[in-house]
This record gives sequence, C-alpha cells and structure tokens, in this order.
Amino acid sequence: MGNHADEINRRRTFAIISHPDAGKTTLTEKFLLYGGAINLAGSVKGKATARHAVSDWMEIEKERGISVTSSVLQFQYDGFCINILDTPGHQDFSEDTYRTLMAADSAVMVIDASKGVEAQTRKLFKVCVMRKIPIFTFINKMDRDANDTFELLDDIEKELGIATCPINWPIGSGKGFKGVYDRETRSVITYSDTEKGTKEGQTTIIPLEEEDKLLSYIGDEAKDKLTDEIELLDGASAEYDLDNIRAGELTPVFFGSALTNFGVEIFLQHFLKMTTTPLPRKSDVGLVSPVENEFSAFVFKIQANMNKAHRDRIAFMRICSGKYESSMEVKHVQGGKVMRLSQPQQIMADERKILTEAYAGDIIGVFDPGIFSIGDTLCMPKEEFRYEGIPTFAPEHFARVRQLDTMKRKQFVKGITQIAQEGAIQIFQEFNTGMEEIIVGVVGVLQFDVLKYRLENEYNVEIRLENLPYEHIRWIENKDIDLDRLTGTSDMKKIKDLKGDPLLLFINQWSIGMTVERNEGLILSEFGRN
Repeated sequence: MGNHADEINRRRTFAIISHPDAGKTTLTEKFLLYGGAINLAGSVKGKATARHAVSDWMEIEKERGISVTSSVLQFQYDGFCINILDTPGHQDFSEDTYRTLMAADSAVMVIDASKGVEAQTRKLFKVCVMRKIPIFTFINKMDRDANDTFELLDDIEKELGIATCPINWPIGSGKGFKGVYDRETRSVITYSDTEKGTKEGQTTIIPLEEEDKLLSYIGDEAKDKLTDEIELLDGASAEYDLDNIRAGELTPVFFGSALTNFGVEIFLQHFLKMTTTPLPRKSDVGLVSPVENEFSAFVFKIQANMNKAHRDRIAFMRICSGKYESSMEVKHVQGGKVMRLSQPQQIMADERKILTEAYAGDIIGVFDPGIFSIGDTLCMPKEEFRYEGIPTFAPEHFARVRQLDTMKRKQFVKGITQIAQEGAIQIFQEFNTGMEEIIVGVVGVLQFDVLKYRLENEYNVEIRLENLPYEHIRWIENKDIDLDRLTGTSDMKKIKDLKGDPLLLFINQWSIGMTVERNEGLILSEFGRN
C-alpha cells in the first residue's frame, strides 16, 4: 500500500455550503479558474447565452436558478488534488446536503457580507458542528456595502456556537472597499477589480510600517479606522489554533469578493495549509485508515437520469481507503455480491471522464443498475465491514400521490421507487394496502415539485398530489408490537415503509407522547435506519 500514500496525502476533499445567492457558485468557478480547469469563469460554454454555471445541469435548476443536485468537481492546484463537493444551497435540500457533508473532510461556508448568517443556513452549519467538521468561513461580496465586520463575526459565534478567528480583515466595503489587512504579515493587500474573470488583478502588498504609501492607497479615514480595529482585534478575538480549527471548534474567517476575484486565491492558499489529508472513517470494525487499508468506499448519493440520452442512475461514492483501479473486483457488502464497478467516472457538469484510477479522498460516480442504497459500503472481496450509516431525516411534509393514468401503473411504481432510492423523498403505503395508496414524505416542500416534474419528464407519468395534514413521523422500534391493538390518538395514522415496517404519522406534536403513554413498552424513534 505504501506507494499510494503520496497520492492520498495530496488530496483535499471539502464541501461548500451557503445560503442561496451568497455567491457559492461564483466562488467555485474562481477556484476552478486557479486550477486551470476552466479558462474564463462564467463563460463555461463560450456562448454568452449559455452562462449557466459549471456545476448546475438539471433543467429544473436552470429554470429556478438553484443547485438542486450536488456535483463533484476535481482540480489540481499547487501540487494538491482538490475535490469540491457542491451542495444544494436551497433550504429544502438540507438532507441531500447533509449526506454530501458525510463525504467531505471539511466545509467552506460562504456568507454574504450584507446579510450575515441567514435562517435557512443554520441547519446546515449545525450539521457541521454536530459532526465536528472543520469549518472555514469566506465572507463574500465585500465589493458591495457590508454589515459591520465585528457584527458579522458576532453573528457567526452566536448563531453557530463556534469561535471565530479572522485571518484577514476588510478595509471598507462597497465603493469604499480598499482591500484586506493580513494579520500574520501585518500588511495590507490592496483591492483591484478584476471582474473580467481573469486571474490577474493588480494587487499591491503594503506593510503597515510604510505609512505614507499606505495613506496614498487607502486614505486617512480608512487608515485610522483600520488602526483602531487592529488594536481591538488583537485584544479580543480568539487566538489562531490549528488543533481547534481541525476539531471544528474554531472557524478561520476570510474576506473577499468572488465576483471580482479578490481574496479568493489568498483564501485557497491558507485553506490548503490548514486542512487535513483524507481522514480515517468509522466502521463496525473500528477506524479504517485511508493509507493503511486497501480500497473501500461508501455510497452517499444516488442521482438518476443525469444524461437525457441514456436512462441511467449514478451512485456517488467517497473512496475512504486505498486505490481504485478500473475493472478491479469489489464487494458490495449490503448486497452480498462481488462485482466490477461499471463505468466509474468523475463528473464535471455535462462532461464525464471515465477513470482508470482514483484514491482515498476522491469521489467517483458509478453506473447503478438499481442495487445501491445510500450508506452502502464497498470493500475488497476478501474483507467484510460496514461504514457507519447515514441517518435518514424524518420528513416534515406528507402528501398522497394519485396517478392520473392508471394504465401506466408499472412506470409509476418504477419511477417513484427509483426516486425514493435516491433519498430525496421517502415513500410509504397505507397500512392495510399495497402500492395503490402511496404517501410521500419530504423534508422540504420543493421536493414535491421536483417529484412531479421528474415523474412527468423522465417516466412519462402524471400525478396529482393531495397534501396531508401530518407533520410528525415516528418509526416503531418494537418489532413484536401488534399494530391493530395499538391505542392511538384521533390525529394519528398508521402507515408502513417499503420494507413493511410500521410507522406512525401525527398531526400534533403532543399526540406522540400521549400514544407512548397509552401503550406500555412502545418505543418510537425519530430516525429511520438505512
């Protein structure tokens, strides 16, 4: 295994998370620009009309302008091989984002300088904090009027319960944005607008001591304010501590403007110094080391029909250890089968390249004939272990699905089952019936639109959704309970999942406790198991 160590150690795998519109896509494009993956940010296709970002490809995304699906982009920079996992920024896709975070070693949080931490983003950041993922903060859009810098930091600390350590400090914002002060070198890096999407902006580095030069660039007022803020900062902010950063307890903060490409490369360079190589991962046989062990991976996402011309499903997996080589045989632990992975590829928007090799830290997509589920483990044929599962979120919105043309029953069942396997929706049946009464549960209501859209476009099936009033779902832990004898509340509904396991739906939160009290020994759980 030794010779793979160098390849594995030069890998960095991170997810970018943000509120919609905070500028995540632009930031991603600028990263790719530095890696030479694209030549001119924003003009990926070369035509002025086709300026959709590299990582957005699904039609519904182009219509709504949001990233519904997370793509994976790989690029090389300064000897590092970097895998960026793009996450859906929309609030309704927190579950997909959560799974993507399971495949990342760190997260970059993009915040709009004029808005601070926004409501829908809290849930995502909480997940990072829960998993102790190192979080790196890029405060974007300094070329527009921004909130007070101390307030922005305060906001992060209060909302996310994590200490902040500014690595650089902005001088002004909007029209008055002059650049950033680098705390380590005690010098000012001046701002110049390079919106043309090129790499070169004219930046000048001025040490704090060179007062005259500094004044000629930023003026008296900005200079005085900066002096005061540096003093405050040195006294008040958390000390830089790499161990705390890596433990997910301290977030380094950077300022810049992705659109005008200022502060992006500075951020990237610091980030690469602070992040770790691919980390070991928990399994039922203990921690699995990326370098010491042979190939293993887990599935964190399944995406159907990425290519209109071929009905296909791609299972995305994070390689956790060793090296993948094309045509090698691997074991799909949950399926109990030894197999060759079909058409392993790395995907960059519409382009796919077939891989001959990949290493721990990399993300690969393989053709899925419908056998993989989220959370599945792959390892070498002689081994047998499972990586820890990815919990499924309890849906918060439910609807009954009615099929308009009953003749298309087969397509309907196939379509809805396949979409459910991807994990964006969960499907249940009425307790005493088969597939004719299907109930769909989603974490965010936008998923209902996506379901309808995809069934029509990909499976040629029209449906009508009838919203149900239930808001709470509980799995029943006791396998031996007689559901017919269960004493519930008037707002309770019994359903079952596709495996036939019983579940309960409630309209009111308080009914859950009442049901537990009325049925001795009943154990209800908020999480399903994969």
